[in-house]
Amino acid sequence: MDCKMEKSKIQMLYDACNYVFSQEELPNFQQIQWLKNILNTFEAVDVGIDEFRSDGSPGSGEVMNSNGLISGQGVSEITYIHIYECDQFSMGIFCFPAGRAFPLHDHPGMTVLSKLLYGSVYIKAYDWVRGETCSPRTNGLAGTAIDGIFNAPCEPSVLFPRSGGNIHSFTALTPCAILDVLSPPYSDDLGRPSTYFLDFPVPSLPGYAWLEEREVKLPCDLVVKGAPYLGPPLDVPDDDLC
Repeated sequence: MDCKMEKSKIQMLYDACNYVFSQEELPNFQQIQWLKNILNTFEAVDVGIDEFRSDGSPGSGEVMNSNGLISGQGVSEITYIHIYECDQFSMGIFCFPAGRAFPLHDHPGMTVLSKLLYGSVYIKAYDWVRGETCSPRTNGLAGTAIDGIFNAPCEPSVLFPRSGGNIHSFTALTPCAILDVLSPPYSDDLGRPSTYFLDFPVPSLPGYAWLEEREVKLPCDLVVKGAPYLGPPLDVPDDDLC
């Protein structure tokens, strides 16, 4: 078989997401496992990132190296690489320089699959104690779902609207990158804004914290730059183009 006819990994992921998330019913266990298995095959180069080199062009604003890829070691700010978005799901990559943190935030009504492509990251994640809580902006008691360090390579993670660590933060211990699939995407108009929180551990309840929504919607110390997607192109229907 001509290898040129084989689908890229990102195309396989798009096709699978398009099938799973375009259905009216929620994804089942087998479908989520299918997506996880596809995500688990990804390496940084599969999405246009060279995790080892840092020869980006100073001042170019694109941290692109001589190979025409994003320089993973050359990223100086948290950087988001947009791959695709439609009403049902979105795909993108966050690249972190060492020491940078993405503050505690939620994913209202979303299923999120994440793959650490390279590097090491500390993740703290919570779920609301009261399962009936559905407001995207609220304060309350939350239980710790994740509190640990993850090193690539590791299996993809999945969070659900009410379990798995829907409210989480990232701190890059080394330069790292995370490939995310969100379904459905954030949307202020549809009641799915991104809300940021402060957490206050409860000494009398180990493993629990009181979460309070930040007064400022977007933390002033959070800087996220954009970079182009330089991986294999996606073949999507014309009516799916954003």
